[in-house]
Parts: sequence; structure tokens; C-alpha cells
Amino acid sequence: MDLRTELVEDDGMLEQWRHVHNVVVPPAAMSLADARRRRERNRLANAYLGSELVGCSTVRPPAGAERVATVIARVLPEFRGRGFGAAVYAEVLEHARALGAAAVETCVLAANEDGLRFARLRGFEETDRYTLDGDPAVWVDLRLRPSGSGN
Repeated sequence: MDLRTELVEDDGMLEQWRHVHNVVVPPAAMSLADARRRRERNRLANAYLGSELVGCSTVRPPAGAERVATVIARVLPEFRGRGFGAAVYAEVLEHARALGAAAVETCVLAANEDGLRFARLRGFEETDRYTLDGDPAVWVDLRLRPSGSGN
């Protein structure tokens, strides 16, 4: 597998990151300005197979007394089931832990059954379900079991 990840460094790469984000989570579609604000607070990266964009990731650095980091791995639907999500996830989990995360969480759109199954298979357990500002989309927060390696 010739998968590589690259940090989002300019607006061209940010547009690619935003494209994957918006395809995978359409209820939370972002404008370029929204994505720029997200990049100010988080580590954003794109995943490529050769030169082809296959996914993206987000790492929200550890925060709070519990040092909780949030990791999100997204893969475009046409590239799922080939191990790309696992590779992207392993990279973001390693980065979160290198930042000193004592706990790791993720957030998945409830309608994304593949994403929920992916998270649960890696040891994440549901902690909350909610909607945002009256939007009918349901979101699921999950936390990695402390005893789990996450792999």
C-alpha cells in the first residue's frame, strides 16, 4: 500500500481536506473559512494513494484535566474496505499519544454505520448521542477504552 499522509499546509490542501470532510459528514459541511478556523485549533492531514486523495484526518490536541484528545479518520466511500482507514487511524492515534493524550475520543455521524463499526472494532465505546442546534442529524461521541490499545 502506497498510502501517505501530509499535513494540510495551504488552501489547496485545505480544499482537499474540506472535500473529504464534506463528503463523509454532509450535515456538518464546512466552508473554506470554517476549515481555516478548524486548522488553527487542530492538526489536519490528507491521505493519498500515490497522488490520489483517499481521506483526511483531524487531531484535536489533548485538553482538560483528563488530557483528552479527539481523533477523526475519514475515508472517501469509494476507498473504504481496503485498510486505508486503519492506516489513517493508526497515524492519528500515534500523534495524539505523542502529544500526551491520556484519553482518546472520536465523533461519528450516527448515520455513518461503517464509521461506528470501525470505531467500535478499535475499542471505542459510545459515551453520548446528540443533535446540534435543532439539526436532525445525530452525532455519537465515543471514547477509547482505557485498556484498549486502539489498534
